[in-house]
Amino acid sequence: MIRVGILGDIGSGKSFVAKSFGYPVFNADNEVGKLYKKSRKIFIKLNKSLPKYITQFPIKKQEVTRAILANKNNLRKIIKNIHPEIRKKMNIFLKKNKKSKLVVLDIPLLLENKINKRKDILIFIQSNRAEILKRLKKRQNFNLKILNRFRKIQLPLDYKRKKSNFIIKNNFTNKLIKNQIRYILNQLN
Repeated sequence: MIRVGILGDIGSGKSFVAKSFGYPVFNADNEVGKLYKKSRKIFIKLNKSLPKYITQFPIKKQEVTRAILANKNNLRKIIKNIHPEIRKKMNIFLKKNKKSKLVVLDIPLLLENKINKRKDILIFIQSNRAEILKRLKKRQNFNLKILNRFRKIQLPLDYKRKKSNFIIKNNFTNKLIKNQIRYILNQLN
C-alpha cells in the first residue's frame, strides 16, 4: 500500500486535493470534529486540562476557540489530548484499507507529530497566500488570531516543500488539480 501524505498551508486546498485522488482518505480534521461530538473520554481529558473553557459535552467549537485565543499554551494542551486518539483512528483506517493500492493521509500536523513513515510519498500543496486568505475569510468561523496560532505550531512551509516528493500548484481549478494528480499517479506506478 502506498501512503500519500498531503502537506501545505492552512486553507491551501489539502482536503480538496486529497479527495481528488479517488482513493480512501483519512481526514484528521473530520475525525477531530467527531471526537468533539461523540467522545466522552476526550471531553473528560479536555475538561481536566482546560476546566475554564471546556465545560459541556458534546464539546462546542466555540469553547475550543475561546480556549485557544485565551492562551497560546492551550492549543498545545488540546493537541496533546487529541492526537493520540487521532493516531488510533488513523491506524484503524489503515487496517480497514490495507488492501487498497493507495491511501491518502490528510493530517494537518503530519510531520510535526511524526505520523509519517520514511517510505510515505509526501505531496506539498502550493497556493497563493492572498488567495488562501480570501478563501479562508469566507469560512463561517474564520478567525485570524486562531489561524496565526495554528501557523505558529507548524513547521515552516519551506521545510515541508523541501521534504515533499511532489508539489501540486493549486490555483483552485479542478482541471489543473486532476492533471497534476494523474501525473503523480503515473509516476508512482
